[in-house]
Amino acid sequence: MTISDIVKARGVSEILHFTTNKGILGILDAQSLKARARLHEDERLEYIFKLNAENRDRDSAWHDYVNLSLSRINSNFFSASGNWHKHEDLWWCVLSFLPEILDHPGVYFTTTNNMYSGVRRSTGEAGMESLFATTITKWTGNTISRRQDLPSHFTTCIQAEALYPGAVSTKYLQRIYVTNESAADELAGQISMLRHPEVPIIIRPEIFS
Repeated sequence: MTISDIVKARGVSEILHFTTNKGILGILDAQSLKARARLHEDERLEYIFKLNAENRDRDSAWHDYVNLSLSRINSNFFSASGNWHKHEDLWWCVLSFLPEILDHPGVYFTTTNNMYSGVRRSTGEAGMESLFATTITKWTGNTISRRQDLPSHFTTCIQAEALYPGAVSTKYLQRIYVTNESAADELAGQISMLRHPEVPIIIRPEIFS
């Protein structure tokens, strides 16, 4: 089976990444979701971007890759990011990309959080399938067994990722999720102001939990 075959068989319809209102402003301006290592390349982004994680020293070798989730966001990471930014005037959105990006050259798949000692990283069809394994090791003595009631398009570990090299073009962006109408209105204004091609904006608060 190819990666595309696996995507279809499992019903994976979207690849997700959450960011703040300042993050999406930079993404729309650059028309690409850039890896952490590339955020300082654009002088305009330097003044507006907000990192989702305060410290990622343990996976520094992978800072030139964009972290993406399949079918559901990493709610553990989202909660931590929300706590880190809780005193700031920010709102969050989730970008939904077409699953065809998983078949692009250089994409890696990680079975769990990329900073965990038990993570397994690989490419191609085997890498894609590893995200749905019966058992996932996070670190020694901590494993996850795939629940029988888990939807087929959900990875076994909620912290599993696809690591996309460099930057993901927004030409693959199929929609953006927000939590309320106020955020939707502001986002629509950003898209218009930056003359970015129209992107459907969906109010769907449950996707953030």
